[in-house]
Amino acid sequence: MSYMNIGGGNVIRRSSIVAVCDIDNTTCSRATRELLAVSEKNGEVINAAEDLPRSFILCEEGGKRRVWLSSLSPAALSRR
Repeated sequence: MSYMNIGGGNVIRRSSIVAVCDIDNTTCSRATRELLAVSEKNGEVINAAEDLPRSFILCEEGGKRRVWLSSLSPAALSRR
C-alpha cells in the first residue's frame, strides 16, 4: 500500500485519491465552490494546511468522501 504525505504530518492512501486540485484555479468554478461548501457543511473537510491552503485533495474510501486542504501546491504533491 502506498501513501502520500500532504504536509502537516498527514498522510493519505494513494488509492483513495480522486483528484488533486489547485485552490486558486478551481474555485473560480461554481461546481467546485459548491462541492467545497457541501463538503464543509457535511464535516468532510480536513484542514492539513499549516498556512493558507494551496490545494485540495478529494478522496473517497469505503463510500466516504474526504476533502483535505494542503499548503502544498499540486505540483509539489505530484512529486511525492
